[in-house]
Amino acid sequence: MTRTGVLIIGTGFAGLGMAIRLKQAGVEDFVVLERAGEVGGTWRDNTYPGAACDVPSNLYSFSFAPNPDWSRSFSPQAEIQEYLRRTATDFGIRPHIRFHHEVRAASWDEAAQRWRVQTNAGDFEAEVLVSATGALSDPQVPDLPGLDRFEGTVFHSAQWRHDHDLSGRRVAVVGTGASAIQFVPQIQPEVAHLTLFQRTPPWIMPRWDRPFTPVERFAFRHLPLVQRLARAGIYWGREQMVAGFVKAPNLMRVAERVARRHLERSVPDPALRARLTPDYRIGCKRILISNDYLPSLTRPNVDLVTSALAEVRERSVVAADGSEHEVDTIIFGTGFHVTDIPVADRITGPGGATLKEHWAGGMKAYKGTAVAGFPNLFLLVGPNTGLGHSSQVFMIESQIAYVVDAVRHLQRTGQVVEVRDDAETDWDAGVQRAMGRTVWTTGGCASWYLDDKGRNTTLWPGSTWRFRRQTARFDSGAYRVLEPAPAPESVGVG
Repeated sequence: MTRTGVLIIGTGFAGLGMAIRLKQAGVEDFVVLERAGEVGGTWRDNTYPGAACDVPSNLYSFSFAPNPDWSRSFSPQAEIQEYLRRTATDFGIRPHIRFHHEVRAASWDEAAQRWRVQTNAGDFEAEVLVSATGALSDPQVPDLPGLDRFEGTVFHSAQWRHDHDLSGRRVAVVGTGASAIQFVPQIQPEVAHLTLFQRTPPWIMPRWDRPFTPVERFAFRHLPLVQRLARAGIYWGREQMVAGFVKAPNLMRVAERVARRHLERSVPDPALRARLTPDYRIGCKRILISNDYLPSLTRPNVDLVTSALAEVRERSVVAADGSEHEVDTIIFGTGFHVTDIPVADRITGPGGATLKEHWAGGMKAYKGTAVAGFPNLFLLVGPNTGLGHSSQVFMIESQIAYVVDAVRHLQRTGQVVEVRDDAETDWDAGVQRAMGRTVWTTGGCASWYLDDKGRNTTLWPGSTWRFRRQTARFDSGAYRVLEPAPAPESVGVG
């Protein structure tokens, strides 16, 4: 049994950022658990062809670790992964990481007032548990009839089979989300035939991407203020988008016009263009950016099926419209478990209920970070902390500041705390009220932002600077202090 003050699960942006900020605050008694053999989270796992970020590089990075070596305005996956590897090393976090440690269960010990965590490689005990697993860590594959009988090769885009040569293959791609629009143009030229299953067409904007010039890279390295100013300009430019997403969805019509022109330029065939035109307000689903996805769908070896995949047979797939398509490879671009994060089934509170059971009515957390009924537990990238317009790293850093302040408070006072029910309820009610007028609610679509009850438990309905202000310091008044459990009475022998 390894004992530690703070136990962090995950080494993506959230887990690494948490570890770095704890260390900078003078907190050295922490351990980071990672199920894989390297840091990076989603940027380690998603190695599909064309994988890249859709937030500009200078904003999609830690504020305390600027990177002057970005090659482009939108970073490719390999560069982001290298950035995270280097950051873990430069800030001295690697000695704290336990690789190949997958969390199997975490339960609160009421008597000891500690978290007991079981992994495949040993057990841990911690005063504070921080879950930094993120929302894009566990791929989601639909439960399709006949999938187990398919005689070809099947994989999810987040588990790309680089050993499977796609040359000359007949490939089915299921899904048209952020991953699919990046890898489809990359594989289209090499496959014999590509059948793309699209339930709902996404809105696609041009990708204004370019290499950084030698002069820019020199300035970023030798004149750090230049990169900070570039970051600030990108940040405030993206914050202007909040009005359309959150307060006045009709403002999104300007973006729709840009997307429609992009579609018209990319797809000359009016019949195909009609099948690729969304019928909902832009922003209701995630806005995608690409210059080569739409043109790739016009190629002779591509068929667009505007129907869900309904069945898999030994050598073919069948769409919901009844059409059958011969394939030898199936690639799922079907996203992740976002509103039903698997780690919630492994965290058990004092009453014996798991976080998943506690969230049976929908995910919620105070400031997206603390859950009533779960003492000394903090979540990074928790409920309603996702974004539709800016860098998730900004939100992560806001939460990290809050949790670091909480850890210092707990160490200073020796307390065990749990957010009050009324504080969590009031916070969630305010979030859901604000959600009522957003484009995600009024835009006329169904998206992965919504849970099975139609609640948006994923996104933050406001500006990021407002969230940062509300998480600037740990507000102990929103928490109740748990009293130590009484020691068992001794039994005398008379």
